[in-house]
Amino acid sequence: MNNSAIGVFDSGVGGLTCVDELRKLMPGENIVYLGDTARIPYGTKSKDTIYSYAKQDIAFLEQHDVKMILVACGTVSSVMMSMPVFEDSRTELKSGVVVPAAHAACAATKNKRIGVIGTSATIKSGSYGKVIHEIMPDVKVVGMACPMFVPLVENGYTAKDCEPARYFAREYLEIMKKEQVDTLILGCTHYPHLSALISDIMGDGVTLISSGAELAKHALKTLSYNDALCSPQQQGKLELYCTDSEELFSENVEKLMSRDINAKISKCTLKF
Repeated sequence: MNNSAIGVFDSGVGGLTCVDELRKLMPGENIVYLGDTARIPYGTKSKDTIYSYAKQDIAFLEQHDVKMILVACGTVSSVMMSMPVFEDSRTELKSGVVVPAAHAACAATKNKRIGVIGTSATIKSGSYGKVIHEIMPDVKVVGMACPMFVPLVENGYTAKDCEPARYFAREYLEIMKKEQVDTLILGCTHYPHLSALISDIMGDGVTLISSGAELAKHALKTLSYNDALCSPQQQGKLELYCTDSEELFSENVEKLMSRDINAKISKCTLKF
């Protein structure tokens, strides 16, 4: 048993999809979330810059007595597969989104055609394809960078009938329809906020894999295996931190989280 918090970080509000699922699966757990809104997007930055940002995000979370760190950012999760972002960390339990989402996609596909959408850095890294082919060597993986999705979500353009979002979604998803993928990994945790629109374009026959939700399921399994879940009598607390406008962040939290948050929301400063 361990009543310390689960630490979660992302470049912005996207990782709240993981937080939502964590609270659904483990309502008694304390959660500390960091959205690095001052430096979003991560996906257009160099690997060295992303590495530096990730190290600072991890250091911030470790100031809050966390027992586990979840990298709810597809870009950092991809970079950490080749760069040691946790080399100075004292937190033993940690995970990114790539491996849990890849396993879920391989379990879901029937025609062995899996699509991956993510930031430019994630798609260039080929991280999802590498893990998927380790699990299922004969799967065809189709990747597509969707750079406009993050700013659309961060500015609240997420409705299924939102014309700007629909315009870009049609363009990005054209290759997925052409390649007849039956499973689509939403490789950035911002993207599930657009799932209604994406599903509408792709059709009912395509399974969407939320990387944030799969990370939360993985966290439950890991904490259970390590006997590190909190006391069953505990009422979980939620602390949300951002690095830029607290007002805008709060508005996005209200719009994007699926349940009553009852959270402490604060602005913090990282070492830039």
